Amino acid sequence: MINIRKFKQRDWPATWAIIEPVFRLGETYSFSSDISESDAMHVWVQVPEATFVAEDATGQILGTYFLKPNQPGQGSHVCNCGYLVDQSARGKGVASAMCIHSQSEAVRRHYRGMQYNLVVSSNTGAIRLWQKHGFEIVGTLAEAFRHPKQGYIDAYVMYKRLET
Repeated sequence: MINIRKFKQRDWPATWAIIEPVFRLGETYSFSSDISESDAMHVWVQVPEATFVAEDATGQILGTYFLKPNQPGQGSHVCNCGYLVDQSARGKGVASAMCIHSQSEAVRRHYRGMQYNLVVSSNTGAIRLWQKHGFEIVGTLAEAFRHPKQGYIDAYVMYKRLET
């Protein structure tokens, strides 16, 4: 069973343990691979409107996501999310559960759409998952991501209109 709840400050060490290796690899997020822990906390916890963690029945944190307006002002009715799952929990439905939860949470917060701004084309598992949950690729950004192994590769903008 996966329980998703609001992030609490005491969750940061476990959350950072999930975030750090992904950011260091530099293969799916555009944050600098040498981002400091305090800067990572700022972008993942302090800037977003809300941050959540997914935990198992024992309380072990398996994943995390944030939710925030995608744009200010006239674009603030569309939200943006970022998701990360612990390496040991991948393939166990954590990302799917967080995606479902984030959409419900977005509707509860009166967002009308959800947009992922930079889905790296090599992240095929995420692309399949987001499409399974109703997201469409609405744009291709040619060579918009500098992958550390593959060089300049495409990234997608993915979008879903939310039922409010």
